[in-house]
Amino acid sequence: MWSIIEAAGWPIWAIIVASIVSLAIIFERLYSLRASLIAPSGLLRETVQEYHATGAAPALLDKLGRHSPLGLLFAAGLRNVGGSREVMKEAIEDEGRVIAHGLERFLTTLGTIAAMAPLLGLLGTVIGMIEIFGSQSPGGTDPRVLAHGISVALYNTAFGLIVAIPSMMFYRHFRAKVDSLLVDMEMQAVKLVEVVHGERQNGNGHH
Repeated sequence: MWSIIEAAGWPIWAIIVASIVSLAIIFERLYSLRASLIAPSGLLRETVQEYHATGAAPALLDKLGRHSPLGLLFAAGLRNVGGSREVMKEAIEDEGRVIAHGLERFLTTLGTIAAMAPLLGLLGTVIGMIEIFGSQSPGGTDPRVLAHGISVALYNTAFGLIVAIPSMMFYRHFRAKVDSLLVDMEMQAVKLVEVVHGERQNGNGHH
């Protein structure tokens, strides 16, 4: 491995740093964006049951707030349970924007790496080409400088693409995952609003 890095010359270091950052983000997001952490199944049912028992009690709101991002959405809605449907939905949407921002953490960096890695590879290619032209001298071509220039050009291009392709794939995957999680959470939060307001209109709900 060290011989490849040596052959690729100094431009490879920027690509290596980019690859380490990219891998760290990919593993962190794979762990953090699990549906079981963000929008656990069964939370809507539990919340409705507890709301029936205690109403929008501070203890319930506090528990939901510490539970998960979906819990935060539910808590935002129940905090405004005294208001109209629209007020509850607005509170949920406001909280949803904050949650969306949290779920998209590091994704901009990953997208930047996906876009920049081929350019870093191209920079290495250009530097390799400069070395190749530098090997031409009046006394003929220095084969060692020529070989080194070619290896710098090729290795950097290859490594740039090796970093860029998975980074772009995971970037797209995570963006789609965030979108689907947000849609799912919003639908569940709207169901909670409907349940609570439906009951209040029937005179069974807590005030």
